[in-house]
Amino acid sequence: MTRTNLDKYITLSIILLAVITLSQYLGFSIQQSISVGIITLFITSTFLFWNNRLSYGFIGVSLLLTFGVLDIEHLIKFANLNIIIFLIGMMIIVGYLERNHFFEYIIGKLIEKVGKSGKLLIIVILVIAALSAALIDEVTSILIMTAIVIHFASEYKVNPIPFVLMTVFATNIGSSATVVGNPVGVLIALKGGLTFSDFLRWATPISIIALVVAILLLMFLFRKQIAEFDRNLKENFHKKEKELVEKHNLLAPALLFIGTLLALILHSNIEHLLGLEKNTMLIGIALIGAGIAMLLSKDEAQELVEQRVDWWTLMFFMFLFASVGSLEFTGVIDIFSSQISALTGGNIIFTLIVVMGVAGILSAVLDNVLAVAVMVPIIEDLIAASPGTSSPLWWALLFAATLFGNLTFIGSTANIVALGVLKKRKWGHISFMQWIKPGFVITAATAVIAFVLIMIQLPLMQ
Repeated sequence: MTRTNLDKYITLSIILLAVITLSQYLGFSIQQSISVGIITLFITSTFLFWNNRLSYGFIGVSLLLTFGVLDIEHLIKFANLNIIIFLIGMMIIVGYLERNHFFEYIIGKLIEKVGKSGKLLIIVILVIAALSAALIDEVTSILIMTAIVIHFASEYKVNPIPFVLMTVFATNIGSSATVVGNPVGVLIALKGGLTFSDFLRWATPISIIALVVAILLLMFLFRKQIAEFDRNLKENFHKKEKELVEKHNLLAPALLFIGTLLALILHSNIEHLLGLEKNTMLIGIALIGAGIAMLLSKDEAQELVEQRVDWWTLMFFMFLFASVGSLEFTGVIDIFSSQISALTGGNIIFTLIVVMGVAGILSAVLDNVLAVAVMVPIIEDLIAASPGTSSPLWWALLFAATLFGNLTFIGSTANIVALGVLKKRKWGHISFMQWIKPGFVITAATAVIAFVLIMIQLPLMQ
């Protein structure tokens, strides 16, 4: 064992001991402390031993079952197989499009329109990433945009990691703009009784302002990498532009892409028309598109499924979701809810600060979908105690979840998907420090903006 690994194991042991001790001090039962301890083991080991994260996922879930803090029925329930199936379908579609040079064609067209300015091209890509996240969802957007970014980075001989980071940040910010942009938006809309129009009125303007500020910061933080890309683009512009635009028959990939995109945007209308349960067609469209992609691939369909689907990341997701679900199973969430309610004391400003802080931290260390699942019953308790706080609390939760998702590499589903794509394309891994340095700047700036704008509009919201 190396000295570095030994230090990591010591750190893991100290954190684990501290969390279990704290849980006992807070009055948790033995079962609840075991649940919190195992999840701490899972999450902390993910940060410290990223390449072996799935190993700790297997071990963590096994311990949860062994100690009786999770049963098989709830393991399946909390694993969120609907999200996993959706991701499988979209990964197959994106894999087919990438293999048929569709994204290279898109790059060529972007360069053709934008010209030889690498800086302008980056801004356009970040805006498209945010817009596509708002219109479809962040996971679909990041799958498509990461593939595009890796392609242009490869073509122009630059390290894709900084550009993937920028794209992820823009995607998470854009996902807060509409109800369909992020799974947390759907959860909040359903629980808070918020409509698509409510999101356009309250969330979209804040999201746009946060995106503008984030892009300005990103252009500064990654100025060296952008300058390198700008130079390479100008030096190879004419040759690469011709190579990228002149491709083989792209009719089938283009139709599949446009059809899938339109169907995802209209999925709620289709569900209403057919009388289906909400989000049924979201999964259905991904599976239909994947089926068509496999049919078009003919003899290469098996390779498409085996090589283009990131099974490692998907299995990690399942175990992460299931392990955090054990907090609900053991009643830890109920304790957490009552303590937060007692802490805020009904003061709206203090309540908003606590909600954004707690939800933000949970999003950064758990994944924002899981963080919102934890926070929803807490918000409902706070609203029951002070009904006039309903709207601002839901918006505070939305922006805490989406914006703090940029802080760490497991803060958002989009983050983990992007990392999985990078690794699968053999471009390496983004370390914790590589991520958190720009992530902290972007998160701090955009979260402060969101909080201030919510406070300014507080009288209107109440």
